Amino acid sequence: MMNSEKNQSAEATFILLGFSEYPVIQMPLFLLFLIIYIVAVVGNLGMILVIKINPKLHIPMYYFLSHLSFVDFCYSTSGTPKLLENLVVEDRTITFAECVTQFFFLCSLVVTETFMLAVMAYDRFVAVCKPLQYTTVMSHKLCAMLVGASYSWGIVCSATLSYFLLDSSYRGKNVINNFVCEHAAITSVSYSDPYISQLLLNIIATFNEIISLVIILTSYAFIFITVIKMPSAGGRKKAFSTCASHLTAISVFHGTILFLYCVPNSKNSWLMVKVGSVFYTVVIPMLNPLIYSLRNKVVKETVRKLFQIKLCSDKV
Repeated sequence: MMNSEKNQSAEATFILLGFSEYPVIQMPLFLLFLIIYIVAVVGNLGMILVIKINPKLHIPMYYFLSHLSFVDFCYSTSGTPKLLENLVVEDRTITFAECVTQFFFLCSLVVTETFMLAVMAYDRFVAVCKPLQYTTVMSHKLCAMLVGASYSWGIVCSATLSYFLLDSSYRGKNVINNFVCEHAAITSVSYSDPYISQLLLNIIATFNEIISLVIILTSYAFIFITVIKMPSAGGRKKAFSTCASHLTAISVFHGTILFLYCVPNSKNSWLMVKVGSVFYTVVIPMLNPLIYSLRNKVVKETVRKLFQIKLCSDKV
């Protein structure tokens, strides 16, 4: 891109339409998303705190869960505050630099979460299928490497796509028909040919989805076979219960992403895209801590003790 085009792109601004075409529901949506965001922040930070203070939770499964909570907190915070702001102000503009920065963080975090869920599936596979070797196989070093690889790959994918967005040309004020700086919406207002950027997005997204789902489905196929072969009904129930929360989280996350993949690329589909984007940007970060805490006795017990300690200290 030439210097004159770079200067024009740097001075370009974007207007996030969000849900501005529905003025009557702006305030109800603001209150709803604010409550969801507060629950997401408290839930994810609370999950990290609970895992940190309870020695019983210092095992690989909860090590991964604490990072999943951290990713969900960052993901929610990268997109929701701007959504809330745009629901109550008339000026919905965002600079070119801010828009690409928001995309970079959202993209890196969603890729990280994709592989974090796959890593957690592998952890459940080792726990159920190779229980005697669990502590040996899932060593602290391997856990740290798997988490580090998830973050690193997320950054690599996001940096690659962000580079092509930065290399495109933008001029003046551009209307983005979404509440976040999503890739397709940004490239739709570019004056450059978006073919390579869009092709790269499709390749990266498809690769990530296929690889993560192969890991998840393979892990759970072996888990299912192992559980079916267990002689006692109690053992089967316990094995399935340890996987239930993770399976729920996977179903919600990948179900939403696959839904967005299937939405046809037309003007009439933008509302569906925005609803889907709201779900995985705002709602899923709130759901994950609820899914894992409501089904986990140790987590619920730790939270209850924390509240008891707080009440006792207040009385004193």
